[in-house]
Amino acid sequence: MLTGPFPYYSIEPIREGPLLVQWMMAFEQIPKKDWYSILGADPSASMSDLKHKYQKLILLYHPDKQSADVPAGTVEECIQKFIEIDQAWKILGNEETKKEYDLQRQGDHTFSLSCRCGGKYSVSKDEAEEVTLISCDTCSLIIELLHYG
Repeated sequence: MLTGPFPYYSIEPIREGPLLVQWMMAFEQIPKKDWYSILGADPSASMSDLKHKYQKLILLYHPDKQSADVPAGTVEECIQKFIEIDQAWKILGNEETKKEYDLQRQGDHTFSLSCRCGGKYSVSKDEAEEVTLISCDTCSLIIELLHYG
């Protein structure tokens, strides 16, 4: 607690915590993107095949490669596609993140809740059985997961 000629402030850990039922209702399932289809690849594709498809697409949709006489909406679509392709490669181009992604594709359900800072609280269905505190992925705020039953 601060003292002095200004109002006092209490610095305490902040917990935002709806009850489990409210929490699970507020959580939405994270939309799962199929990173393989974004690259136009099969999940069984080799790393070199994934890299080849990434390089081909990233050149095709690169903002510097777009014609100046293309309508603004089309340029925006190309930029969004470029960003998606880059995100797909960041996940599939790394053995560790690719392995995690492949495990999630096998049926792990992840739930997400937006934080007031703009970040997200995320937890998988399996983790929700074990954890009680979930941190925001951007700031230091946490929520408390209360288990009933």
